[in-house]
Amino acid sequence: MGAGHDHGHSHAPTTGTAAAAYRGRLRIALGITVTVMVVEIVGGLIADSLALIADAAHMATDAVGLSMALLAIHFANRPASTKRTFGFARAEILAALANCLLLLGVGVYVLYEAIQRFVTPAETEGGLTLIFGAIGLVANIISLSLLMQGQKESLNVRGAFLEVAADALGSVAVLVSATLILTTGWQAADPIASLIIGLMIVPRTIKLLRETLDVLLESAPKDVDMAQVRTHIMELDGVEDVHDLHAWTITSGMPVLSAHVVVRPEVLSGVGYEKMLHELQGCLGDHFDVGHCTFQMEPAGHAEHESRVCH
Repeated sequence: MGAGHDHGHSHAPTTGTAAAAYRGRLRIALGITVTVMVVEIVGGLIADSLALIADAAHMATDAVGLSMALLAIHFANRPASTKRTFGFARAEILAALANCLLLLGVGVYVLYEAIQRFVTPAETEGGLTLIFGAIGLVANIISLSLLMQGQKESLNVRGAFLEVAADALGSVAVLVSATLILTTGWQAADPIASLIIGLMIVPRTIKLLRETLDVLLESAPKDVDMAQVRTHIMELDGVEDVHDLHAWTITSGMPVLSAHVVVRPEVLSGVGYEKMLHELQGCLGDHFDVGHCTFQMEPAGHAEHESRVCH
């Protein structure tokens, strides 16, 4: 076998995503969200509270987002095929992107309606707003506890978690505004609370959007320092150079890496291809937690040959 055409692969599975383990919790969170959304809509209409309506609108977006997250998990865990060699793993990232766009839309809507309420004031019933806001806060805390662990492992689950977190903060704003209305009669507290809810939605959404776009643009995983990867590979005995070094993320919890590694022929003939591959895979797996690596080992000068063939 020619040294220029040897390919090594780690054998980590390419199906199954980080979010799949939290499917059940996402379903429970979805049920809670839909229930509280209906309750807050009714409460907002009865109490004439824009803050409650805004929180319910955000919950409606959460319900759509959670539904898409569950649908994405279903597609992401379908088996790979000859046409889609990584299956539908990217579906989770597309769902996270859709969640971002929905969140931005809701944030702009809430801000607009809050400004309109300043122009055209309304009488808000503080007592009812307080009750319905408390129900929303308790429900959000339960959902947050269900998604806390999963948001550390999956962008898809993190999108759902951030939506619920923003809702929880929104519920706090609702409670504060209702208390102010009850104790002081200051009706402007309701649209101010709505403004706060809107302003809490946007920054978190932009952060998630940036992370999602990094995956879609195939940027290197944020916890993988490519300079260090190159250094570790170069430190292996017999390695002369590394080129065409790439790392990207298919979906949350599925980083991949490929590299062409220039190895001295006498080293390969001495230790063998298999041992060299084990050392390369061990280096990446132990230091950088990259489970799927592809290496092409080649002699010096082979890169120039590849360049001539490609052009």
